[in-house]
Amino acid sequence: MKGDTKYATGRRKSAVARVWLKPGSGRIRVNNKDLMSYFNRDTLKMIIEQPLELAGGSDKYDVDAKVKGGGKSAQADAMKLGMARALIEIDPELRSALRKGGFITRDPREKERKKYGQPGARKRFQYSKR
Repeated sequence: MKGDTKYATGRRKSAVARVWLKPGSGRIRVNNKDLMSYFNRDTLKMIIEQPLELAGGSDKYDVDAKVKGGGKSAQADAMKLGMARALIEIDPELRSALRKGGFITRDPREKERKKYGQPGARKRFQYSKR
């Protein structure tokens, strides 16, 4: 890829998105598929496009992304974070607007591990008094 291409990584839960942003016509490709053929829900499409709309680059940049792990919703959030980070690489003055929109804060929530002596992370085995 050319020198004007910017790369950033976004993560959410166990999903990882590697995002490349380059000047273009607004095409978004995920794992070599069109955005709507990969993320088939309109809400996920809206989530992914939010950072570009805030930066006014919906039709200025082409996005190529490789996502893996997690579910579709976590992958969409990971892509959103990756795109926001790439937009900051392109124009550092967008940082405050993206921060105010909540796009560059990584969601720290992860799945809690299962504990021994219990069937899950918090659930206990049934207690029987007699």
